[in-house]
Order: sequence, then C-alpha cells, then structure tokens
Amino acid sequence: MIFVPTLLVGPSGVGKGTVLASLCALYPEVWLSVSVTTRQPRPGEVHGQHYYFLTDAEFDELIANGGLLEWATYSTARYGTPRAELEAQVAQGRAVIVELEMQGARLVRERLDPVRAVFLAPPCWNELERRLRRRGTESEASIQRRLETAREEMEYSAECDHVVVNNEVASAVEELVNLIGLSSLRAQTDT
Repeated sequence: MIFVPTLLVGPSGVGKGTVLASLCALYPEVWLSVSVTTRQPRPGEVHGQHYYFLTDAEFDELIANGGLLEWATYSTARYGTPRAELEAQVAQGRAVIVELEMQGARLVRERLDPVRAVFLAPPCWNELERRLRRRGTESEASIQRRLETAREEMEYSAECDHVVVNNEVASAVEELVNLIGLSSLRAQTDT
C-alpha cells in the first residue's frame, strides 16, 4: 500500500497533539514528523521526541543546506520541518503525518507532492476558546493572541483536502485513520 503524506493543521487548542497521540498509540507504525526549534524545552519535553532542540547556528546550517521543508519564526523562536528523515520515511512506504501551522502547510504543499492536507476543526468557536483557557499555561494576552491567530487559521480549512471536526477524540482519530488508509492496512495484516 502506498501512503500519501498527511499534513495535519488547525488552530492552537483544537487538540492536534491529543488526536495524534491517540492515533499513534493505536497505529505505532505511523511515523510522526518531529519538528526542530530554537526555543528552550518546556518541562517534560524530550529532545527527539517532542522537538529537536537546536541552537540558532544549527538551525541556520539546516536552512543553508536545504535541510528544512519549511520554517518560520514565532515569538522569539524558530520552528521547522526536517526534510531528509521525512523523505526517507515516505520512500520506505510508511504512513507519515506532519503537524503544522497553515503557513508551513502551504510551503510543504509546494515542495512535497503528493501530499494530503487535513484541517482539524473545533466543534465551535466557544469550545476552542474553552480548550485554550483550560490549559492554564498562558497569560490572558497570550490567549487573546492565539484566538486572533485562530480566526485567521480557520479560514485555511477551505484550502485543505479534508476537514475533521474534533468534537470527540476517538471519532476524530477514526476519521483520520480512514482518510490516511490505516484501517485497510490493519485489515491486510489481520488476514
């Protein structure tokens, strides 16, 4: 079976990380791209698992050598999608998922073909705001900035190939599994 790489996009707080963690727990054969960043690790984050934490010089070197499919600056840190490992996983026929924001997804769509973009949407605006506030990790000013950005990001759903509403994690995972074609892979290995 040939898998088309999947880009998962959506506004901050919609539950992309939760959905992907659940999907990967059910399908450990899925390869989830790990981004690089110049920011410092947060408590509990592991280098190589959550992000590859790089110095500015290391990040600059990746850019200079064409080692990133896309990169952007947010606040004071840079984030990017490493090219080589992703392309190697695709070449091996693995199901690949890349979690991105909308600008990054646009760039990857220009540089990687074929690719599928899936927008993870909240069930409603009030629920998205509630989820952002429930995290309890950010100031009110930061929440307001994220909500402002989320309004712009919601418009990106029209550019995506599919929209999955994250009303409940299990159903969002099931829909994503079907879009990627993982259910047919599991059916093949069960026979």
